[in-house]
Amino acid sequence: MTPLSILDLTPHADGVPSHDAIAHSVALARRAEALGYARIWYAEHHSLPGIASTAPDLMIAHVAAHTATIRLGAGGVMLPNHAPLRIAEAYRLLEAMYPGRIDLGLGRAPGTDQRTALALRGSRELVMRDDFPAQLDELVAWGQTQAGGGYASIKAQPDDVLLPPIWLLGSSDYSARLAAARGYPFAFAAHFSPAPPDGPMRLYREGFVPGVIARPRAILALSVFCAETVAEAEALARPALVAFVRLRTGRPTRLPEPRDAEGYVFTGIEPQVAAEVRATQIIGTPETVVARVRAVAERTAADEVMITTHAADPVARQRSYELLAHAWRA
Repeated sequence: MTPLSILDLTPHADGVPSHDAIAHSVALARRAEALGYARIWYAEHHSLPGIASTAPDLMIAHVAAHTATIRLGAGGVMLPNHAPLRIAEAYRLLEAMYPGRIDLGLGRAPGTDQRTALALRGSRELVMRDDFPAQLDELVAWGQTQAGGGYASIKAQPDDVLLPPIWLLGSSDYSARLAAARGYPFAFAAHFSPAPPDGPMRLYREGFVPGVIARPRAILALSVFCAETVAEAEALARPALVAFVRLRTGRPTRLPEPRDAEGYVFTGIEPQVAAEVRATQIIGTPETVVARVRAVAERTAADEVMITTHAADPVARQRSYELLAHAWRA
């Protein structure tokens, strides 16, 4: 059976303190562990009011302390925002703290808008630079022993552990081709990509050359909202729909409360944007959702399916994962 895992964006809803949003993620992780989910990843996002996970390494460390066996990782670290040495040390430290439970997913997008990317990287030159493969090579060098060149005397600490497994993440052909050429596992972000996952997932498998791993391994991330009735599933999905429409039209906000989201009227260009977001969402009862998820997983030959349910109601969000897990095994 294809394993299920979770991408938790740590939803931050209107009127909810960030402390509570993080606590809800901890509660979800504990429940996911009991339900048999394979792993949970946390994503790096910046200046997005509806997403509380700005620092995946901190989320991983916090959640790992409240769980026992489930794998935890970054899905992902936006590597161009950071010095590779900084990431090597952070994730070697996590591996030392929680041996065998950590994943390091890497992306090349900023995880934010261009102005925030400029604030993160410090110069327009760095914002425009496209040297992700070289950054990856440097990170791997730091993760093994030490980097070369002018840094030959420096060792990433702690130096008695190696980096956790690296996954390359993407929402286009670029990372699929790079992961295939370098022999890395790959994860495709179909939960927000407007492009179908079929092409990149196929390119990855067809072009795979044994490297870091001997055989291709691909995760497919999907946006899923599951409830006992279609109406309940639609209500669960509505706040994320409104929030992403606002984000893509230049007005980022927290996730609205369900009753506010239900009454929100899309105007201007918003209906078109809403249709694009809606096309990435799988919404319905357990039987309907499982059928759709299985179909896309089989079509793309996914080795694992990673589910994100970016919902304002933490109880209903957790219930969505419960219903999906039970129906998946049925």
